[in-house]
Amino acid sequence: MVILESILTGMTITIGAGTLLYFYQNELLYPAKYRKKSCEFDIPIFSNDGILYTEVILTTKDKVRIRAYVYKRPNDDEACKRPTVLALHGNRGSIGQRSAIVHKFYHNFKFNVVLLSYRGYGHSEGIPSEEGIKIDAQTALEYIRRHPILYGTKLILYGRSLGGAVAIDLAARNEDEINALILENTFLSIPKLLSTLFSPLKYLTFICTQIWSSDEQIGTIKKIPILFLSGKLDALVPQQQMKELYELTNTSAGKEWKEFPFGNHGNTISQLGYWIVIKEFLLWAIFDKDEGKLK
Repeated sequence: MVILESILTGMTITIGAGTLLYFYQNELLYPAKYRKKSCEFDIPIFSNDGILYTEVILTTKDKVRIRAYVYKRPNDDEACKRPTVLALHGNRGSIGQRSAIVHKFYHNFKFNVVLLSYRGYGHSEGIPSEEGIKIDAQTALEYIRRHPILYGTKLILYGRSLGGAVAIDLAARNEDEINALILENTFLSIPKLLSTLFSPLKYLTFICTQIWSSDEQIGTIKKIPILFLSGKLDALVPQQQMKELYELTNTSAGKEWKEFPFGNHGNTISQLGYWIVIKEFLLWAIFDKDEGKLK
């Protein structure tokens, strides 16, 4: 009887979880609580360092107006010669929380930076979905390639968590436009992530509409150098998923793995040596290390 009750309880929990997954998966993956809160954060700007941004409204092919924030080097001649970073945030992220990213890439590395706010996040219109966010990222890429100053710059995609999946998808579909890919604490796919977080869901992942199949796409990237930044203590996205992505990568341009022993899902970016690793990766990925010039 005890065994039967346990089985019934387990079935009830699984069915309940499956029902939530089926009807509310977009809300679970792109929670409104955090998307609304993201509007409260100021866009990162450092007037003391002379960092100014331009807010642009981009209209996607499905007629959604999204926001991007462009931090261009102050001198146009310098801007067109320096790389550009397209930063892609996580599912609970806010571009207003990307101060460290802007400061390091813009102030320390002297790069141009573009922050994208997905549909439904910050002040962008629309409702987030896998299909929609992929369109948003493509729209941002096309904006950069049409920009009168940034169009010819080396382009680096930097994605954390969900942003890593967005970056992988964008790179896989636009390999000739991307020069380097930086991924932090991202996952194999949503079905595989859900199976890890709650094992009974492995029998219900067929009902997922949000897939983000990075495990399938990353192997199609053949000529972009990729850096993997992994927090060993990540409890949300198990490190094993990052390791498997690394193993699935077969780019001829080279790949690099860096583990941070005390990094979790949220604080890996603040771990000692994080930005040093990125700098050293970029030296061989897009620069001539001996001369410090772009390849």
